[in-house]
Amino acid sequence: MYCELRDSNRKAARPIPDPEIDIPAPAAGREATAVLAGGCFWCTEAVFQALDGVREVISGYAGGTAATADYRTVCSGLTDHAEAVLVRYDPSRIRYGQLLKVFFAAAHDPTQVDRQGNDRGRQYRSAIFAATAGENEVAASYIRQLDAAGVFKAPIATRIEPLVAFFPAEAYHQDYAERNPDQPYVATVAQAKVEKLRTTFPEHLKTNDREQAQP
Repeated sequence: MYCELRDSNRKAARPIPDPEIDIPAPAAGREATAVLAGGCFWCTEAVFQALDGVREVISGYAGGTAATADYRTVCSGLTDHAEAVLVRYDPSRIRYGQLLKVFFAAAHDPTQVDRQGNDRGRQYRSAIFAATAGENEVAASYIRQLDAAGVFKAPIATRIEPLVAFFPAEAYHQDYAERNPDQPYVATVAQAKVEKLRTTFPEHLKTNDREQAQP
């Protein structure tokens, strides 16, 4: 896996704004989920695990069927699956729109079509898997907002797809970056994205990550 961290499509003078609309916060104590695909799930998992309000991140597959939801088959590029993460979060501490902001700003390059860096294929596409009409509305509105603001040099290629099912990946993929910090790919690619998150969104970090982000 080689999902490179690239900022060449960002316009440096145009920071990513907050979403103009968001899903209303539910009653205290409720849990919500979001399913997002931004290339290699090792990368996206590591980013979202660092966010305050995120309870769990599961790497897996979305967009295809149970019969093809295994790593070897998905890597063929011949399925409808994308490598994705399911984010369980507390919406009273972090909203759906803020997860999307991190997704676009730090987790991946949303202008690349069916790829992230050297990872090529439909399984590496940029996608938001919407489970509700509200998620679909917020995601579509935010993409229009970012394109209109000219945040990226190229149009956003992120697809909004209906969430039919999410299939957890094999056990060895779960918490991969956390369990293998010295693995070369993790040390260079995944950690670079986490460092970008720490620099860009220090206010959204969990306590330990916030302390590490202090100069």
